[in-house]
Formats: sequence, structure tokens, C-alpha cells
Amino acid sequence: MDSLTQIVLGAAVGEAVLGKKVGNKAMLYGAIAGTIPDFDVFASHFTDTVSALAIHRGFTHSIVFSVLFAPLFGWLVSRYETYKKFKDWSWLFFWSFVTHPILDAHTTWGTQLFWPLDMRLAFKTIFVIDPLYTIPFLVFLILAMRQKRTTAKRRFYNKMGLIISTSYLAITLLLKWVAYIKFESDLAIQDIAYLDMDTRPSPLNTILWSANVETESAYLLGHYSFFDSQPISFESYPKDHYLLGDLVKNEKVNRMIAISEGWYTITKNNDSLYFNDLRFGLLGLEPKSDNFVFKYRIDVDKFGDVKFIEMPKNNRDAKQLLSDLWTRIKGN
Repeated sequence: MDSLTQIVLGAAVGEAVLGKKVGNKAMLYGAIAGTIPDFDVFASHFTDTVSALAIHRGFTHSIVFSVLFAPLFGWLVSRYETYKKFKDWSWLFFWSFVTHPILDAHTTWGTQLFWPLDMRLAFKTIFVIDPLYTIPFLVFLILAMRQKRTTAKRRFYNKMGLIISTSYLAITLLLKWVAYIKFESDLAIQDIAYLDMDTRPSPLNTILWSANVETESAYLLGHYSFFDSQPISFESYPKDHYLLGDLVKNEKVNRMIAISEGWYTITKNNDSLYFNDLRFGLLGLEPKSDNFVFKYRIDVDKFGDVKFIEMPKNNRDAKQLLSDLWTRIKGN
């Protein structure tokens, strides 16, 4: 999830663990702890694109990280804070650390919660920024923050924020199931044979859902809003995996294929090959567009070394996507 959401979650968890004893400092340290797992993004400055993608939401988003580093941070804080109980500070950091990847596991990218096992949890029920999750949570946190640390009102407000946000997260599981059934039904009605299907919410909401549908030679991309009155239409995108040629044997290429979970197409433009990660869809809903959210140019130098260069996105892409989403959410 986005940084603000993780800060709010961390602060609320910190308050639940230690707020009665240390007041707003529990929220402060919880908020700090809630952002620490995302420090893995700095890996992109020290390694290649493929390795950075593999590292992202890996070790720092695991139970192992929470267990190992919570005592360390707990000890450091207990050394200089007035409240000296090492165990209590360690619990604050542990729960703030571990709830971060649990929330991230509901997004499309997912997390390696059980690192070092090579297994990424990605329930794909909520977008990385969802105002319906974050805003009520933030409001209740602010209300709690304004109360004295020993009052019942403070605990009530904080508890309500946690309950409402968690309930919304649970509801997204139900919404995903309903959307999946609708996609499945329309594919059957349209007599479309498929090998696999992957569904996820579109940006900023859980009303409009997207599906990637794998067939023998192509991927079909479709969208369904709970306000739709017409059948779902699917756009076909050829896999064209054959364009990789001998690159399919390259270690970095195989790692990218694994990272994308096999949901990718290859396109060619002006003798350059592009790797399109389908899991995050397009920067807009225009039919037959190839403006994917995550699109990488595959460069091969004279020594045969392969590099993946992420194609830049601009503000116009974001504005177009928001405009398309607002129109599509209202139904087809």
C-alpha cells in the first residue's frame, strides 16, 4: 500500500499495543515502524532492474524480518525513552512490522511474507491506493490522537479505525469473488475457451474490476463494473513470446517471467523488444493500447548482457487513466 496508509496502520497498531502507557509516542513509533519495510525500494539505486524487482517486498516484508528486527528496534528505543520496558517496545515494533506485509499481501504485487520460501502472497483484492480504506482509518486515528492516553474514548476511536479498515479489507474479498464469477459467466456465454484467469481491482476503487484471461496464443483483457448493464467485452493481446528468440534462455529474462507470474506479452517496435507486465494493466482503457503500466525495453549490449529499462510514465498518462476510470466505473 502507499506510504500514508502504512503510516496510519502502523500508528494505529502502535497505539493499540502501547498507547495507554506512552500516549502519542506509541503512534509515532508505530508510524515509523510502518514505513521501515518499504526501505527495500532503495535497492533500485544499487542494483539492476530485475534484481530490484525481485527484492521488492521480499525479506523486509517477511515474518522473519519482523521477528529479527523488532527486538533490535525495541532495545534501541528503550535505551533513550523514559518508558524502559524492552519487551513492550519490541511488541510494538513486531506488530507494526508484520501488519505492513499482511496488508500488502492483498495488493497485486503481494509480499514474500514467508521468506525465504519462494512464495509470494498476492490476494489482489485492493489497489495500492484506496481512499475508502485509508480516509476513515485516518479520521479515527486523528480523533484518537486528540484524546488523553488513559481515556476510553481514545481506545474506542482507535479500535473503530482498525475494525472499519479491516472489515473493508474483508469485504474486498467478497467483491473479488463476485467479480470473478461475473467474468467466468461472460466468458462461458461468449464461448471463450481459456487456460487461466487473473482478476484485480482497478486503481483507487473496488467497484471496477479488471481481468487477464489467458488463451493459447493471446491474453484477453476485460473490465467489469458493478454498475454494468451490458456484457463484458474483451480485448485480445497476442502473447508473441516467440519474439524473445534465444533470449528465452537468458537468466534475467527468466527471472522477469517468474516475477510477472507468466502474465506478459512481448512487443517489437523499431527493432527494440518490449516486455509488458500484464498484472497491472494499461495506463488507460483505450482499446488495443499498448501503454502498459509496467513496460520494459530489453537491451542487449555487445557482451550479451541483458538489461530491462522501465519505460517512463508522465502526468498525462495518469490524467487519462483517471478520466477513463471515472467514465467506466459508471457502467458500460
